[in-house]
Amino acid sequence: MQEKIPVLREPVRKRRGGKKLLAVLLLLFIVILCVLFFNSSISKISSVSVEGQKYTLATDIRKAAGIAVGDAFFGTTASTIQARVKTLKPIEKVDVIKSFPGKVRIVVEEYQTVAFELSDQGALTAILSNGSSVPTGADTIVDKPILSGWKADDPVKAQLCKELASIPPQSLSDFSEIIPAPSMAYPDRIKIYTRTRFEVITAASLLPQKISALNAVIETQEPGLITMLLADTYVPFAPDAGENKDNGKKETTQ
Repeated sequence: MQEKIPVLREPVRKRRGGKKLLAVLLLLFIVILCVLFFNSSISKISSVSVEGQKYTLATDIRKAAGIAVGDAFFGTTASTIQARVKTLKPIEKVDVIKSFPGKVRIVVEEYQTVAFELSDQGALTAILSNGSSVPTGADTIVDKPILSGWKADDPVKAQLCKELASIPPQSLSDFSEIIPAPSMAYPDRIKIYTRTRFEVITAASLLPQKISALNAVIETQEPGLITMLLADTYVPFAPDAGENKDNGKKETTQ
């Protein structure tokens, strides 16, 4: 008796056209969503806030940042904005925080104020640790020394500002005025007048290392002339120095 051989069925071929169509539709859907997103208000900058500035105008910082309300939120990176704002001379540090949707926060830190100066027009300007000058407000408290007789492009002035930044603020509070007094031996020699009626002759490059000894003399001695260069000397003013202090001065040869 012969057995019947079962008929083998051909496997059903899966239709690939359906998957391809689904992929195309999905891609088209994603493209439409992207177009709608980037053309909607949710993808735009809705606010730009500036914090931390004292002398620099917020409008100048926004202008330097190169962004404004209505610009594309993802059009500019935070690092790019930081680099732009740092081109402003008073700005030392910048932190940019982007919060979706639409908020950009720019937090700046200006260089330290180390002194003040009167402009040619008689306006008070603040001198920062990097040597740049910025206008101050009318209500500014002058708690730093006044720089007098300095040229704007004097390299010693820039060096002095850098050195003043390394000195604790409480040590600068007694400094009333600083003027240039260059000599052959010390091109960066300076003269400091204090609020406690001392005169100090030193060099800008030596000031940070001499400040401790200077404070010790001021705290323990009567007003006089202090010289702190190669050697440190102290000469008290004559008893009538309050009326005519120049009579008690002793010029240094250093």
